[in-house]
Amino acid sequence: MTAIQKRYDFVLLFDVQDGNPNGDPDAGNAPRIDPETGDGLVTDVCLKRKLRNYVLAAKGGKAPFDIFVKEKAVLNLLIEGAYKDLGVDLEKEAKGGKKRREKGTAQDAEVESGRKKMCDTYFDVRTFGAVMSTGANAGQVRGPVQLTFARSVAPIVALEHSITRMAVTTEEDAEKQGGDNRTMGRKMTVPYGLYVAHGFVSPQLASQTGFSQEDLALLWEAFSRMFELDRSAARGLMSLRRLIVFEHESPLGSAPAHKLFDLVKVEAKERGRPARQFTDFTVTVGSPPKGVTMLEPASA
Repeated sequence: MTAIQKRYDFVLLFDVQDGNPNGDPDAGNAPRIDPETGDGLVTDVCLKRKLRNYVLAAKGGKAPFDIFVKEKAVLNLLIEGAYKDLGVDLEKEAKGGKKRREKGTAQDAEVESGRKKMCDTYFDVRTFGAVMSTGANAGQVRGPVQLTFARSVAPIVALEHSITRMAVTTEEDAEKQGGDNRTMGRKMTVPYGLYVAHGFVSPQLASQTGFSQEDLALLWEAFSRMFELDRSAARGLMSLRRLIVFEHESPLGSAPAHKLFDLVKVEAKERGRPARQFTDFTVTVGSPPKGVTMLEPASA
């Protein structure tokens, strides 16, 4: 697979209706919010989790599209497995570690081989990067694809709903209820929020990890379908609305990313009226400068 040769910057627009797009465990799992502005937030980690899950489902967890940071994975065991495939005896290397560290070059070569093996095997390592020096050292990888937090276009309102369950968990709970086995709970939702995230793809870092054109096409596909495989009552209705990609002719970039992002304008059609659907907004994109082409590889 050939590494990409061009730089890409992109804007991701997605929305949520009657759901919690990204709960904050430090706030009772309430929707994440900027306390100063009231804007809703979705972390880059949340978005990457959805992308990883899609690739895992679409490719079946097989190299070169396996996923390193998967749910319930033991990461050090995966790194040790990579070294085993390379024929490196980690127990033997651990015993001779001090002597080898003095020489340096042999250990460095093995770390680099482990790093390359991990990049060749795992889509998320060569895409987002990873820290793999927590046990059997496979070094660190800085990924060519980076994402920002997503921020809502307008302030959100987090609603708290009381819900009833017509059953209890244990017999002791039933006795306390006196035969009325209803229990109360709470659920947090956002009535509606339109979020914008920004991303970057670096060809310089892609050449180091082997991130290819095939990987890039899979990334755009994952963005377009990541919410389809992540349905739950808690998240309500989440949908990709637009994925706007700016492709640079030059590997170093033909224009600053922030100037390209400023070309994307999202405005409410009726100011002062709470938005409840995507059609309550107007999205316009200005003409990119010379050397930059606008693409929309995966939009709703």
